[in-house]
Amino acid sequence: MSVRIRRVYEAPEPEDGVRVLVDRLWPRGLSKDAAHVDEWPKGLTPSSELRRWYHAGEGSYEEFSGRYEAELDSPEAAELLDHVRELAGTGEVTLLTASKSPERSHAAVLARLLA
Repeated sequence: MSVRIRRVYEAPEPEDGVRVLVDRLWPRGLSKDAAHVDEWPKGLTPSSELRRWYHAGEGSYEEFSGRYEAELDSPEAAELLDHVRELAGTGEVTLLTASKSPERSHAAVLARLLA
């Protein structure tokens, strides 16, 4: 099982495997053809409220991670997480995000949970 994180704006690579966009909003200025996204499970992304709270600088990354993990316990999110886990069990999976700091984003939380 291999899960990695990349910015969606980076050019696709053959070793990406299944490319999964994990952002709720489509990346600004990027066409769907250029993104080469295989799956876009919007129900796996942080809620708008949590995303706004974190980007407003109101809490730490650790607190954000805990709140996001709690959101992932919902039935829809848990099912989608299991699906991505199954994909990773059969090959490479790349989690794509537009975040400028993927290592301190929800994508890093997902990668940790999928490892």
